[in-house]
Amino acid sequence: MLQAQIYIDKDELIGSQLLYEYIFDFLIHHQIKGATAFQGVIGYGSGKLLMRPGALFSFDETPMIITFTDEDEKVKEVLVALRKVFKGGLVVTLPVQTW
Repeated sequence: MLQAQIYIDKDELIGSQLLYEYIFDFLIHHQIKGATAFQGVIGYGSGKLLMRPGALFSFDETPMIITFTDEDEKVKEVLVALRKVFKGGLVVTLPVQTW
């Protein structure tokens, strides 16, 4: 089994749709076993600028992680297909065991 984690900004769009909703529709269409989105409290990316969406008067984008797990080849296939339509964010994979 392989788990993928996709790091994005919660308010990011692909066309006129929220990116995280697009990714979930994409995962459902590709029959991924299950996925979860986590909203971050604080984060930073390659620019090393802290994003604090809960801070007073903050206009920072909220960091988000979408994680999903499936068979190794299925995860790789879906990530390759997703990268054809969305090049941004950080994507990592790691081996996992189900119990």
